[in-house]
Amino acid sequence: MNQKRSIFEEVSTSEKPEPQAATGIIDRAYKGARGAIRIWLMVLFAMVVVMIAVGGLTRLTDSGLSITEWKPVTGAMPPMSAEVWASEFEKYKAIPEYQEQNKGMSMAEFKVIYWWEWGHRQLGRAIGLVWALGFGFFAVTRKIPTGWTGKLLGVGALGGLQGAIGWWMVASGLEEGMLDVASYRLATHLGLAFVILGVLAWFIFQLGATEADLMQRRRAREAKLFKLSAILAGIAFVQILLGALVAGIDAGRNYVDWPLMAGGFFPPEPFSLQPAWRNFFENDGLVQFMHRIVAYILFAKGIFVWWRARSSPNGSTRFAFNLVIGVMTVQMVLGIVTVMNSAPWNLAIGHQFLAVVLWVSILRARFLAGYPQSQSVRD
Repeated sequence: MNQKRSIFEEVSTSEKPEPQAATGIIDRAYKGARGAIRIWLMVLFAMVVVMIAVGGLTRLTDSGLSITEWKPVTGAMPPMSAEVWASEFEKYKAIPEYQEQNKGMSMAEFKVIYWWEWGHRQLGRAIGLVWALGFGFFAVTRKIPTGWTGKLLGVGALGGLQGAIGWWMVASGLEEGMLDVASYRLATHLGLAFVILGVLAWFIFQLGATEADLMQRRRAREAKLFKLSAILAGIAFVQILLGALVAGIDAGRNYVDWPLMAGGFFPPEPFSLQPAWRNFFENDGLVQFMHRIVAYILFAKGIFVWWRARSSPNGSTRFAFNLVIGVMTVQMVLGIVTVMNSAPWNLAIGHQFLAVVLWVSILRARFLAGYPQSQSVRD
């Protein structure tokens, strides 16, 4: 006889539960040690910043030509005996810088500039080693996120290219009639250093969020502000190259009046060198004039972009552009003070370091315009 079933009878739990929607599919597809790789890139970033500062001091102390050979491996060992020191000094005595500028230099004085250049090259080797060890570890352990292998290899390739360009720069100063390295080669060397710094910074920004989060944030991209900040970054990069030209020919130590130059808007004899194109690289008056004019253009563009950024709906983006205009203002004032004091090394290196801060702050502001951080409705 069948028993009556109660309307309150529980449904059997033996039935299979409905399948749940899978989450995190995008992040699993791009799995990898994002956090660890980001820390590794931060270490490289810090080392490149120090490298730029040491390179600037090497230039300001006229130490760059003290080592007259390029030995990427064996050059890692400094002179360890009096005989080796004497040999290095004899090689330096054979170049124009010693014969026409430093004739009579003592061994003690030579050692000072030698250690500056050796330290500069040694830091470059250390950066290469940190990159190689880090990349090798993440590659062997298969911790590199999908799509990032080529990017990280690119960082290493840029570093190798920088080493080659460094020697190309030094070699120009060893030629007959040269007392310093060619200014355009110095600008190339410094410009690539800032490119490497910018690439590292951008990758660090990207690895600070998951792929899913980046895709979500990109939907809210402020396209106009993203484009304007790219133009701002381009002008800043041109100004960095011009700053390298100024440093390369010591143009910052002449024409110490401001806003005029030797009492006029244009410097005297801006095209005194022949052929005429040399003046854009070697005429101290014209090079400093170009550096000043582009500074005004950069500052004006910075104000315009900052003004547009004030209408951004995202608070972190607005703050990033506030930081840009703040750093830019301090940098411009410091540049004026530096040239009016004939570019002493402490002000000059501070001016160069602040250029690093400005460069990275512009890139960060652009990143936040392209990938705005999520915020609450209340914000």
